[in-house]
Amino acid sequence: MSDFPQIVGVGHNCFDYLCTVEAYPPEDGSTHITAIAEQGGGAAATAVVASSRLGCPSAFIGKLGDDDTGRKIIDSLQKDNVDTSYIDIVPGGRSSVSYLMVNPANASRTKFPYPDKLAPIEWDERLVKLVGGAHALHIDGTKYDNALSAVRIAKEAGVTVSLDGCSMQRDNEKNKVLASLADILIMNARYPFIVSGIADYARALLEMSHWGPKIVIGTQGASGCMAVIGGGVFRFPAYDVAAVDTTGAGDVFHGAFLAGYFKGMDLETNIKFASAVSALKCTKVGGRDGIPSYADALSFMNGRTIEKIRVL
Repeated sequence: MSDFPQIVGVGHNCFDYLCTVEAYPPEDGSTHITAIAEQGGGAAATAVVASSRLGCPSAFIGKLGDDDTGRKIIDSLQKDNVDTSYIDIVPGGRSSVSYLMVNPANASRTKFPYPDKLAPIEWDERLVKLVGGAHALHIDGTKYDNALSAVRIAKEAGVTVSLDGCSMQRDNEKNKVLASLADILIMNARYPFIVSGIADYARALLEMSHWGPKIVIGTQGASGCMAVIGGGVFRFPAYDVAAVDTTGAGDVFHGAFLAGYFKGMDLETNIKFASAVSALKCTKVGGRDGIPSYADALSFMNGRTIEKIRVL
């Protein structure tokens, strides 16, 4: 058995403060907060929390400030057995935080990130060994230099690279570089349009499948997801749940997909599994509280079927 975790995350790692409101306010208006929740957040960090909770040993590489927020982030990761020993604590640094407004009418959320200004990761021998010994590297591309350096290390070691296509660089060529280097490319509803320049979602996915990735999937919230399979593009409807908050749904999809991937699921089964885990997450406020155990996810899927539909 390997001494290294199966999945290593590099990317956004923050702490979320979520306010559920009575109604979404108009510009220059106001609304009452009905509930406040706080928990760890960030795309790559939440993905590795999901993979860990689903039974895949996971670790995170990054930097945090030596502030109260950083300590909360570490605690939130450790609660789900994510190895935090590769996170560098920067004296005097400020950790990243996000404030979110949750709309009870449709479970949508509006984010107000306050990103850190910490320096790039220094890739010492210990970090290189960690990435090279993992089964998969998962990145979200939040900080391009960190992401690209991690990907190059992973590629040299033959490690599977998973990219969360959510955080876009202003220089679109950088987005294309990361997408082309990914083995598993799972994107949100906007990323394929912007990065590929193609106005049709299914055709954008198909085009990007020729750039290098072995697996290409686009998540579309309540509409489910699309995936390139055997040269065609198929839609998988979403599972029907009573959603209260969609925060982190895509991040959790990534973590669940990686867990299913390394548990040996075939592509279609894994898409359904990740969809189920993501749907269950949406039944609770925040990006992590609703992530189920592996057994609970399989129990939820039992008796529920979603059938793929060819769209291209």
